[in-house]
Amino acid sequence: MDKSISILVAGRHIGINHPPFIIAEMSGNHNQSLDRALEIVDAAAASGAHALKLQTYTADTMTLDIREGEFFIEDSNSLWKGRSLYDLYQEAHTPWEWHKPIFDHCRELGLIYLSTPFDDTSVDFLESLDVPCYKIASFENTDIPLIRKVAATGKPMIISTGMATVAELDETVRAAREAGCKDLILLKCTSTYPSTPENTNIRTIPHMRELFDVQVGLSDHSMGTGVAVAAVALGATVIEKHFTLNRADGGVDSTFSLEPEEMRSLVVETERAWQSLGQVSYGPTEKEMKSLVFRRSLYVVKDMKAGDVFTAENVRAIRPGYGLAPKYYDTIMGKSVGGDVERGMPLTWDMLS
Repeated sequence: MDKSISILVAGRHIGINHPPFIIAEMSGNHNQSLDRALEIVDAAAASGAHALKLQTYTADTMTLDIREGEFFIEDSNSLWKGRSLYDLYQEAHTPWEWHKPIFDHCRELGLIYLSTPFDDTSVDFLESLDVPCYKIASFENTDIPLIRKVAATGKPMIISTGMATVAELDETVRAAREAGCKDLILLKCTSTYPSTPENTNIRTIPHMRELFDVQVGLSDHSMGTGVAVAAVALGATVIEKHFTLNRADGGVDSTFSLEPEEMRSLVVETERAWQSLGQVSYGPTEKEMKSLVFRRSLYVVKDMKAGDVFTAENVRAIRPGYGLAPKYYDTIMGKSVGGDVERGMPLTWDMLS
């Protein structure tokens, strides 16, 4: 992949030569209130995020209305223990009639809007709203018919890679490209909620980029912003984080969501990380040239008469840097001075007799 190539989404470039693209994931944090959803849009825009993402599904497109067996969450480590899948999705889904007012508000505030579809009907619905980009969730990254359906729109695709093996990702990437997707971004993702830094393995990012010849970002379920900043240092061009107004308000995803001040910090710190990458560079930068004078150099530290010998008593390596470099110290020792020299003069070759 030509590292200078970027992907254009709704007028914004995504690539290593551009600041990280920050996606605020609303998910179910609207808590079934359209007013709250619109407030989340306001907060995302104010925080400096570049895009807001929804999820487009209904409980019926996700699962069956069964409240036992494999349709019931019994894992004691799950945030959603004691809930049926159907009830969970019923609470978390964003009503389809809310999508247009939410997207319209995003447009008014300069936010790019996108969504994650979960079946053919949601893709068709999102196409009717002319979304500029699609996101595929980790749990759907092996749903090859869905991948092909989205790819056929010709829109850029962002695919989370949680749980996927290399073989599964290869199949997914091939399916997307063969179905018409030209602009593809993969997101390193750990599908635990929340995830821990120790379980995030972001060294996979540059490996994935080279392996599949795509841009790679991070869908981050860890707490705080440290993992995301580190991911940018490893070449991530997209960062996706769940977002809420206040974790204390509750909601299905609130536990691992950023609040507005944290999102603002994420935007600032990931851009700083990106700015710091630069290129492979040695020697003084243009900005450092004026600092060279503060290096150490050889100075006469006692008055000397013509014929006196340079010794450790009358020559030292001190700041500033107007004299000979300290590496010439041994060469100078034992040589005699050609004329009178005052204390505080930088030592130069023409002082030698």
